[in-house]
Amino acid sequence: MEPQIKDKPASKTDDKFKEPDPFKVILLNDHYTTMEFVVEVLMIIFNKSAEDAYKIMLDVHKKGKGTVGVYTWDIAITKAEQVHIAARANEFPLKCVVEPA
Repeated sequence: MEPQIKDKPASKTDDKFKEPDPFKVILLNDHYTTMEFVVEVLMIIFNKSAEDAYKIMLDVHKKGKGTVGVYTWDIAITKAEQVHIAARANEFPLKCVVEPA
């Protein structure tokens, strides 16, 4: 005769670990940063293809902002800071914000 299991005990790891919260990285439009620089930033910092970078750049240009990607907090903040460093180094006012997804 097989033993009967009434309820499966809850795993202790279920309570300890949860997926990290997602955050959107968004580029904001300005009237000074060149489209070419925005595409370059998207390709280098965010590893976007030329085609994807161009599409995102057009969103930034036409809609005022464009979502670049969704990342964990640490990665999102790091990428936003990389954008700001690159923009300052090239004397552009390009801004990047991080928001909850």
